[in-house]
Amino acid sequence: MEIKEAIPLFDALSQETRLSAFRLLVQAGHSGLPAGELSEKLGTPHNTLSFHLSHLSNAGIVQSRRQGRSIIYSANYDVMHRLINFMVKDCCSDEFASIHQDTSSGCSVIELADCCGTTETQESRL
Repeated sequence: MEIKEAIPLFDALSQETRLSAFRLLVQAGHSGLPAGELSEKLGTPHNTLSFHLSHLSNAGIVQSRRQGRSIIYSANYDVMHRLINFMVKDCCSDEFASIHQDTSSGCSVIELADCCGTTETQESRL
């Protein structure tokens, strides 16, 4: 992923309602959630949520499908993985984070170093 691809994703996720909706969709898995259920869970009016879901869809981090009379939204995991990979590979040094493939599961594994230590250690540095 290039910076020009990442910027619209960060823009879409940089608003509280959109980020909350996206997090719920990630938790819902590939089956996603109907717009009405998302609206209920977030306590956000339907028309307001529709605006935010449209913003996420336009950025490509959320996708939708019609199921009967409902529109089901789901996280676009391919885009999410590419964004996370971008952050770890291009924005962090190996000293703080690394990403590698787990050969047994085929999954990407992100390892974050405890670069700052405990709260006690941080306080002693002040």
